[in-house]
Amino acid sequence: MIPHEYIEELVRRSDIVDVVGSYVQLKRKGRLYGGLCPFHSEKTPSFYVYPDTQSFYCFGCGAAGDVIGFIRKIDSIDYREAVKLLAGRAGMPEPTENDETGRMRSRVLSMNKEAARFFYACLNSSVEEAAQARAYWRRRGLDDRTIARFGLGYAPNNGSALYNHLRDKGYTQQELDASGLFKRSQSGRPYCLFWKRVMTPIFDLRGNVIAFGGRVMDDSKPKYVNSPETLVYHKSETVFALQLAKKSSSRRFVLCEGYMDVISMQQAGIDTAVCACGTALTPDQVRLISEYAEEVILSYDSDEAGQKATLRSLELFRNSPVKVGVLQIPGAKDPDEYIKKYGADRFKALLDGVGNALDFRLGRLRGKYDLKQDSQRLEYIKEAVELLAADSTPTEQEVYAGRLAEETNISKTAIMAQLETAAKRAGAKRRSARQRELLHSGEMDTLKVPYQAGGQQALGVASAQQQLIAAVLREPDYLNQVAKELAPEQILLPEMREVYEAMLRCRAEGAEISLPVLSQTLSEKAVNELGRLAAKYNDVACTAADVRMHLDRIARGTPKSSQAAGMSCDQIQQYLQSMRDKKGGSSGEE
Repeated sequence: MIPHEYIEELVRRSDIVDVVGSYVQLKRKGRLYGGLCPFHSEKTPSFYVYPDTQSFYCFGCGAAGDVIGFIRKIDSIDYREAVKLLAGRAGMPEPTENDETGRMRSRVLSMNKEAARFFYACLNSSVEEAAQARAYWRRRGLDDRTIARFGLGYAPNNGSALYNHLRDKGYTQQELDASGLFKRSQSGRPYCLFWKRVMTPIFDLRGNVIAFGGRVMDDSKPKYVNSPETLVYHKSETVFALQLAKKSSSRRFVLCEGYMDVISMQQAGIDTAVCACGTALTPDQVRLISEYAEEVILSYDSDEAGQKATLRSLELFRNSPVKVGVLQIPGAKDPDEYIKKYGADRFKALLDGVGNALDFRLGRLRGKYDLKQDSQRLEYIKEAVELLAADSTPTEQEVYAGRLAEETNISKTAIMAQLETAAKRAGAKRRSARQRELLHSGEMDTLKVPYQAGGQQALGVASAQQQLIAAVLREPDYLNQVAKELAPEQILLPEMREVYEAMLRCRAEGAEISLPVLSQTLSEKAVNELGRLAAKYNDVACTAADVRMHLDRIARGTPKSSQAAGMSCDQIQQYLQSMRDKKGGSSGEE
């Protein structure tokens, strides 16, 4: 963990208004600053910066945190990298972590960089196997500039060569084991995970080498070997070549299926080509791409597996603010093959004429039915109408209804009538869902305790606990009084208990009780909740008398029955659940 004194000094030098203002156009609103949220698409500002607590909160998407948390989210980097970025901005030396995990993370990053250099040097050596590896990359159509730009290399047939190289560089066995670069034989002898393979380094957004992908040069199995999860590599949160694509002036990204497609496109001048690390696109990767792209074109293989992957990706992008298109690749199985056969210019023309998500979905739907059969034709119309009703605008409905009429030989008038009915039904479902969402948007749902006889009491306790924590965040001196009468086990809500325990640790260590210092040890969920409270109670002055009132309310509201006295947190949760069950038994509803 980075010393709290360093974090305190960094935050003093990194005013959140100045830092956020370099990314977001802020307008002063009294003591606050507001603007359009950079983390979700909106037209009416719901994003606010609070100078008093050096925090931010978005009332639209719930994003919250301190200045370090803002940099983490906006640049999609980890805590330590965000601190380093702010340190450079503030003219401070880079932090030195005082925990073993931080030191190990730094060593693994350093080792990966050294391994990438080793693989690149092996590719360019004079031995015969290196010549074969260079010939492989040439067959794939890559030139020297692209090979150097992506740091492509070769892992030699000698399974212990990299191990010996890194040991000579001074890396310990513990560090080598943590790197993910090595495995052990049945006898316990370490050997390199990658051998006799062409190598592709994987970089994070700051250009650090965090992992590798290795491919055989023939048809032997396994064809691909990839780095495992490590301290520095989490494949579900990593997008290959995003460190390059984010620098492009274009906001139209091309999402491919594999590394080679990306490299081939980048060489052809399509500098926003990226792909997911791992076997399938994840929500975290969608979120990451959406922070940089305004439009995403899905460019997967033309086989059935690629088309299914396209459908899955469309679902993941459904709630993303980016516009999504789907590229159909005629006469080739993937972008790499198409570029080799027809050239970069024709591929760019394909991208310019890309179809939208509706075209792709309807095309896939049509392929399920034989339109020569009346029953299947009617079933196709029914499914197509439901799709259009749920996922299209009135203008799109007008256009696609005409296409359906031509395909099925059914009048456009009949299809539009069916579509109108389906659209009303879909609209009613959306309104109902929205009403349910609004019902659960207040404090009752936030607290997640039953709002009924005993539940009202629990709700009051939880609310008082939240207000106390918000008060301590603004006036840390209150913690001395609160700590005497409130034990962490009494806090009903898990995130609030996590925050309270962190506050008590800060007091014990003599650290400043502030959102930036607390955030270093809190989960993202707890940080967001603390940021929400800082925003909610920003204008609520809390005096010593108010603190006394909240403590008394908690004391009165804590269960005091013979079974409930001295309950642990888990027992309190069970108590609350029993009230839910009792309510369910009496009314049949939750």
